[in-house]
Amino acid sequence: MIHLIAAIAILAAVQVWGDRLGDTWYVPLCAATAAVLLLIARWDGLSRADLGLGAASARRGLRWGLVLAGAVLAVYLVGLALPFTREAFLDERAAGLTAGELTFRVLVRVPLGTVLLEEVAFRGVLWAMVERRRGSTWATAVSSVLFGLWHVQPARGLTRANAAAEAIFGTGPTGVAVSVAAAVVGTALVGVLFCELRRRSGSLIPPVALHCALNSAGYALAWAVAHG
Repeated sequence: MIHLIAAIAILAAVQVWGDRLGDTWYVPLCAATAAVLLLIARWDGLSRADLGLGAASARRGLRWGLVLAGAVLAVYLVGLALPFTREAFLDERAAGLTAGELTFRVLVRVPLGTVLLEEVAFRGVLWAMVERRRGSTWATAVSSVLFGLWHVQPARGLTRANAAAEAIFGTGPTGVAVSVAAAVVGTALVGVLFCELRRRSGSLIPPVALHCALNSAGYALAWAVAHG
């Protein structure tokens, strides 16, 4: 149990103190935190296969990952083409980026920062630790709840940055609180999907591919709408 507590404590510390380091340190911090979590997992006796990093499941994981990434892109393009869903792509966080900043975010910050840390942490280390002790149902529940809570801080600015969220929730204190709660619940449900992909495939590759496609393609299309 001490290993699980240590992993959660490290993630909590990164969430609380990470923003103070600034954007320059974001990717190195995420990579370093993922490495520390993997060391804790090995200290706990977990193998690469336990963590979804085994070679035996990699080929199956790659097949799943390609299909999932393609499906995300297709859904995004349909959403972009329909007038009543296009507003969801109006996001100030993407609109304010230069072409160089967008390229860095899509190809470096998202895959090597956000996705690397979150998938290693929530679908790799935490899921494997709980699964070994309590089974896959508990592993998915604990991992997904923590994944939802992990997004409390970024969700606080959602209504100011996204036009669709502002239209639904407004920008007052109550609207912000409701939007944060909705984001936490929604992210936790996405976490359940990611965990199920990891369980069924035996690999971290499918949730990594889906996560990258959702975030990177979302930024790219939001930027394209803003500059189109």
